[in-house]
Parts: sequence; C-alpha cells; structure tokens
Amino acid sequence: VKAGQTFVVSGAAGSVGSLAGQIAKIQGAKVVGIAGSAEKCAWLTGELGFDHAIDYQHENVRKRLAELCPGGVDVYFENVGGAVGNAVLPNLAKGARVALCGLVSQYNADSGPVSGFDLLPVLLKGGTVQGFILLDYLHRLGEANAKLGQWLVEGKIKYHADIIDGLENALEAFKTLFQSGASHKGKMMVRVDPSAH
Repeated sequence: VKAGQTFVVSGAAGSVGSLAGQIAKIQGAKVVGIAGSAEKCAWLTGELGFDHAIDYQHENVRKRLAELCPGGVDVYFENVGGAVGNAVLPNLAKGARVALCGLVSQYNADSGPVSGFDLLPVLLKGGTVQGFILLDYLHRLGEANAKLGQWLVEGKIKYHADIIDGLENALEAFKTLFQSGASHKGKMMVRVDPSAH
C-alpha cells in the first residue's frame, strides 16, 4: 500500500487486521476497518487511529464504503470472506489489489454452503487477488519482528491481548475466534497458569 491510497481491512479488530490497518496508516494510506460491534469500531478509530470503521452487524457495508471511499478501494486486506467480502468487492478502484489472508466466515461452515467470493467486480475493475499465507514469508520473520518492534517502541502501533485464564478454557477461547460478533479484540491468549502472573 502506498501513501494516498485507500486501504480496507475486514476482521479489523483481530490481531492480524488491527496490525494490517496500523501498518497501512504508517505507510500513509486512508484506512477503513470493518468489525463486528460499535465497541470494536470505536477502538479502531480511537485507540488505533483508523480513519473510519464500519460495524458490519449494524451498517450496510457496501453502501457505507461507497460513501467513505468515493474513489474506490485501492487495497483490500481480506480476513473474513462471505457477505462482508462480497460487500467490499463492488467498491474496488480500477486496478485494485486484494490480499486474501483469511476466510473466517467459511472455517466452520458445516451446515451447508457458504456464499463464495464474487469475483465479477474484480474482473470488471481489472483487479488482482493474491493469497497471503504467513508460511510463505517465514524467511522475512526477523525483518518483520524488527520493524514491528521499532514501531511499537516509537508508539506508532498498539496492540491488545484478551487473556483467558486456565488451559481448561483453551477450546472455548479458540472457538470465539470464529464467532461472528464475539467480544474479543486483538490477540486471544490463554494463560495456562493464572497464578504465575
């Protein structure tokens, strides 16, 4: 993403989405986050410095993006898929890029088909979609850690960790990562021994 471009990220209040949006902001982009509650949206625009946030539970994502991004979305960082992703795609700018990092709406789809990615808007706008898997970039982990550490020390990025106590609660904590509208934000962590802090 480059300065002056419009960057949209779904799952923006999660650990990956919140960092992606903050990095885009550091690069000089206009950043719009999509999250599942008014509380998460307030965190994105208040604490993390996103320019705008859309609550997909209570707002029409497609319409709201058209209002916020009249020139279209230059870069879309996809973490969710399904209805949210399909609401973003018609708002792509000419030559837009989609980084397909996750499809959380489809991970637990065992009760029938999930609406897929509608690629017609990508075709019509001459856009590109590229899968983005961490394992393909492990050789750059040191570089990423150094840069993220620098930005953290400089106060350019912030993070939040929701901590669940007790290993016996690990499965429930894991399940909340895939629940639409769950209350956690940032990184979800399980503290194995609550007495050790």
